[in-house]
Amino acid sequence: MDQLPPIPPPVQSNDKLLAILCHVSLFLGVGFILPLIVYLVKRGESEIVAAHAKEVLNFHISLLIYFICAFPLVLFLIGIPIMMALGLMAFICAIVTAIRASEGGFYFYPLTIRFIG
Repeated sequence: MDQLPPIPPPVQSNDKLLAILCHVSLFLGVGFILPLIVYLVKRGESEIVAAHAKEVLNFHISLLIYFICAFPLVLFLIGIPIMMALGLMAFICAIVTAIRASEGGFYFYPLTIRFIG
């Protein structure tokens, strides 16, 4: 007899809102601070919110490293398009992940180094 996989518990609206806010924190001007606070506060209470906050933190740290590496390349004029591409990718990915989080799903950011495991 085949057993169906267990149904995941429904995501509370507050958890969903916190996950969405973490993903759009870059637009709100609190890019790194908000996901860090949410992760530290909710990691023991809600695995879903902690996972979203952790993913956002890893993405923002990775972006910072990529921008630091691209900065010296500005002298050779290749750093400017790289930085523009990184900014566009961050903008698009934040929108996509916020939509996925509002639907109760999860999205892994591309080019993300997993520092916080």
